[in-house]
Amino acid sequence: MPAKTFAADDLPWYEYATFLTMLAFSAFIGIYYGCFGSKQATPKEYLLGGKKMKIFPIAVSVALSQFSGITLVGVPADVYTYGAGIWLMCFSLVLVAISTIYIYLPVFYNLELTSTYEYLERRFDRKTRLFATVMYLLASNCYLAVVVYSPALAIATATGINVHLVSFIVCAVGIFYTTIGGLVTVVWTDMLQFIVIIGSLVSTCAISFGTLGGFSAVWNKAVDGGRLDIFDLDFNPTRRDTLWIILIGYTVQVFGQVGIHPTGVQKFIALPSFRASAWSVVYYVLTMCVVMTFCNFIGFGMTAKYSECDPLLTKQITRYDQLVPYYIKDIAAEIPGVFGLYVAAVFSATLSTISSSLNALSGVIYKDFVSNRLRSHVSEKSVTKILKLIVVADGIIFMLIVFLIKYLQGGIFGIAIALTSITHGPLIGLFSLGMIFPKANSKGAFYGAIVGLASIAAIALPSQYYTSTKLFKYPTKSISTDGCEKLNQTVAIISTMMTRNFTTPSYESTTSGVTTFEPHFLFRISFYNYTLIGALVTIISGLMISYATNKGQPGVNKILISPMCQFLLPKEDRIGCTSGEATVRMLEIKLEEKENN
Repeated sequence: MPAKTFAADDLPWYEYATFLTMLAFSAFIGIYYGCFGSKQATPKEYLLGGKKMKIFPIAVSVALSQFSGITLVGVPADVYTYGAGIWLMCFSLVLVAISTIYIYLPVFYNLELTSTYEYLERRFDRKTRLFATVMYLLASNCYLAVVVYSPALAIATATGINVHLVSFIVCAVGIFYTTIGGLVTVVWTDMLQFIVIIGSLVSTCAISFGTLGGFSAVWNKAVDGGRLDIFDLDFNPTRRDTLWIILIGYTVQVFGQVGIHPTGVQKFIALPSFRASAWSVVYYVLTMCVVMTFCNFIGFGMTAKYSECDPLLTKQITRYDQLVPYYIKDIAAEIPGVFGLYVAAVFSATLSTISSSLNALSGVIYKDFVSNRLRSHVSEKSVTKILKLIVVADGIIFMLIVFLIKYLQGGIFGIAIALTSITHGPLIGLFSLGMIFPKANSKGAFYGAIVGLASIAAIALPSQYYTSTKLFKYPTKSISTDGCEKLNQTVAIISTMMTRNFTTPSYESTTSGVTTFEPHFLFRISFYNYTLIGALVTIISGLMISYATNKGQPGVNKILISPMCQFLLPKEDRIGCTSGEATVRMLEIKLEEKENN
């Protein structure tokens, strides 16, 4: 039987109180660390927590900054719609951890950079650094807007609250406590928010299993519905989420969010030793796997509940992104506080992403655009004030972008990945050229990144257009309305059309059935592959340009090359200097650091 619909008036006061309490505690933590104790008075305290952070809180903070509210809203709906292929990301995370710990993190940790993009100037030149920074700033602000708007829309639809009001409140709180408290506040609010998230996920799963016949019944329903057909060995890159696409494509995608991304690297190097940083990466993987497992279980619960009476087909919801809040209100309507806890969990994850991103953005913007325009002697207190102003300014910018996100259509999980992949691929390519390939030079890095960015944008943007206009749709798992009561004839007809197991992508005709439009092969490639493509194009084109222009280039300082790849350096260059403009700039940076100290 279809679940009843809900309105904002149906929610009792304590559901709102749970959400508001979480916001209040987050703000209080910011006030505590920003106004008492050291008050985050120096840049090192504000951006790196004085390098006195603890392993597990850092790991949790990195995990929360990665999965955001999109995960809690989008992943269960993704599992219900497309199956549990995303669960294979737990294997991807192991590969991400290995590459981060052994290849990239040692370089970042030894250099102790405020902005990871400083590395690109030391290894290549300033224009490469600025190009990478601009890509990062544009992508981060667009992604933050999606992170805020998408869960806000889902919750607003379920409660009747204005979506922009919800977005504004959450953004304002995140900007406030990040501004006054710095990294320490970000990490400890993340710990609070992690408790809220785990509480919501555990309670939702427990209620799901309790109301749907137990774990085995839910699991069997997921198996029968094809949601656990995840070990698909098809190499076809246009398939959405086969085993190979997740293990290869999604591994590179996640690495772009952790291994070289400022929000992750900044926290890893805030720990007092490299060993502690390595362990925090391990705990990050475990935390992510736990959260993703619970999200998959919720998706299985929705399969057991709705696979034979789909809420979208019966017009109970208007898009699948609303499915999770609808489901929780359905199964826990008589249990006080559960829906409020879920809302608090969604926005806890959202707040974590906002705060981590803003804190990292402030360091990047200051180091890359502001510091070299200030007079030579600026007090640490003044620098900290500038960092706080940058947080506020950038927060206002991405809040304005939120109002544009409503024009995007399609599943939020896919949109978020597509948006970030356009820049993550070239950025991974740049750092890989620098740390793995000693022969890469500044020309190869700069022009290789341009080629990589143009290539993946030429694929991702048309693909997103075809998806948003429904000219192209990925195959979904079987859904129907056969289990619903009192169906009218229209719903029955829709059910007949929609109840099927897809094995190939479906396309919609643009000429009323006369001819069928099929996008080019490139525009049907799974969005999980976008980052991989961008990285490979950047590396290959960068190496080709480097080898063509590498005559007479001086050696590379071994500290800029990953320890695992230093054997590629000629013996005479292993204690050499950086090339080109990077040689001069590195000396300038060292002098600046000496003066500041």
